[in-house]
Amino acid sequence: MNKKGLIIVFTGDGKGKTTAAMGTALRMIAHGGKVGAVHFFKPRTSCAVLGSQYKSWSFGGGFTWKTERKENARAVQKAWEQCCELLRSPQYDLVILDEIHIALQCKFLKVAEVIKTLKRRPLAQHVILTGRSAPPRIIRLADLVTEMKCVKHPFKRGLPAQPGIEF
Repeated sequence: MNKKGLIIVFTGDGKGKTTAAMGTALRMIAHGGKVGAVHFFKPRTSCAVLGSQYKSWSFGGGFTWKTERKENARAVQKAWEQCCELLRSPQYDLVILDEIHIALQCKFLKVAEVIKTLKRRPLAQHVILTGRSAPPRIIRLADLVTEMKCVKHPFKRGLPAQPGIEF
């Protein structure tokens, strides 16, 4: 049986998109695979516990409304260059494009360019795209789409973000 790389989308306004991607990364590593992750708008996070089978790159210093548009645009271009490098490399079994949907929504990247690059990746390579408001064309292209919906969140009761849960 030939292995076919899947395109997976985690989207929606609920919590858990990046967490779901990281859970998949952990599962891939447990099966002996190598994972590369690019975080578009998040500062560097430590995942040393995943070992040498996991490599990540972080671009941007936070959410888009806290950073000037020009700075975000430059950070997204650097992040996209790293994504393209990973998506050309058969060395990675899973590539995570964390918060790429926000970059697309803000028009820092073109949906057509992302789709073209995804279609040219190694055939067995899996890709996860995360972020709110996944574009309809990305959803149509994807093999698996999960929409996270917030039903209840402790933040609305005034509880702060919890280490190990929220970040």
